[in-house]
Amino acid sequence: MAQPRPPHRGRPRSGRSAAAARHRVVALDPPAHAVTVRTPDGETVSMAYDRLMIGTGATPVRPPIAGLDGLGPADGVHVLHTMGDTFALLRSIEQRKARSAVIVGAGYIGLEMSEALTARGLQVTLLEQLDQVMPTIDPELAEPLAEHLVERGVSVHHGTKVRAIAADDGKLGVDTDTDRFHGDIVLVVAGVRPDVQLAADAGAALGVRGAIAVDRRMRTTLPDVYAAGDCVHTYHRLLDADVYLPLGSTAHKQGRVAGINAVGGDAVFAGSLGTQAVKVFDLVAAGTGLRDDTARTAGFAPLTVAITADDHKAYYPGATPIRVRVTGDRRSGRLLGAQLLGSHGAEIAKRIDIFATAISYGAAVHDIEHLDLSYTPPLGSPWDAVQIAATAWTRTAHMMMERAADTRRPRAKVT
Repeated sequence: MAQPRPPHRGRPRSGRSAAAARHRVVALDPPAHAVTVRTPDGETVSMAYDRLMIGTGATPVRPPIAGLDGLGPADGVHVLHTMGDTFALLRSIEQRKARSAVIVGAGYIGLEMSEALTARGLQVTLLEQLDQVMPTIDPELAEPLAEHLVERGVSVHHGTKVRAIAADDGKLGVDTDTDRFHGDIVLVVAGVRPDVQLAADAGAALGVRGAIAVDRRMRTTLPDVYAAGDCVHTYHRLLDADVYLPLGSTAHKQGRVAGINAVGGDAVFAGSLGTQAVKVFDLVAAGTGLRDDTARTAGFAPLTVAITADDHKAYYPGATPIRVRVTGDRRSGRLLGAQLLGSHGAEIAKRIDIFATAISYGAAVHDIEHLDLSYTPPLGSPWDAVQIAATAWTRTAHMMMERAADTRRPRAKVT
């Protein structure tokens, strides 16, 4: 991959700043340090820059589903990504007097929309072609999450590939490998891909999954051009490599780094761990770092240990269980990742942040055991759920090492 060029060292051409809403950049001319812009009245003008920041984001994936390209919001079929898409969905629900919905995709947006539409009184059918909902967590947590969706009235079908969408007797029919599902509206939320056309046409190098290639100062391979957010690949702190992780939290941090450097500063993006959390009805699922398969591919020797512990002391009313899965490296003891599933009031998001912070500073799993975490019976335990999980991992790892040592120890000969 071509190496990004150092930033422009000249003085800014103007100390002024201005916003130009509803102006679309249609082309970049890096050698001339200029962009071609289409104004709201259709005029095309050229604007000069000293340094340029690209934040074109991502576009929704449109799966190869027969009929999808010929249907749109006017037909009750929606591909969700922007606020405008959401407003169009609300209009569609009202105009069609929708009482049922089919959602294609059981990732974060699909799960959140399942809750939102159920709360509006719609009967929701959720379809996912992979073998579980929320593919970013382990099946052991995805299964109870799916059960919770069913308990709240959502019809969940995973391992189900959608083949076609078509109008069907006043409703919409969604054909899969095995069945046809009907709904007044259909939502397709199958992920996103980086929006890179503008940068690519200007000659910017592309990286992981076709995202714009940037270094940790968010510099592209074009002179004096920076990029950040869902359009770029992301440095992963544990993997020490670039990945594609389109997350709002990551985009904000990258944007700050790019902005500082674009005005002459010197900032470095620390990296991402893919830390995420999602609320689904009464449960929250969260994760950070690496799971077994990714860790193994990266050269670690992963061990994942699962426990269930209460969010606070059981004798205080309202205690609820938290499922915790901790992944560490068997050889070094290094903390690699964690996943949690628990009730909305169990501070799942803040507990996953404990693991994310520890990973960021290179902690071993056993370091979690010694953290001085807050305790009061209504809110926690002397040994918090995250510490109970870390202790269980350390104990399991030691037992495995002892068993391995026993198998290598020479046996006395019996004569």
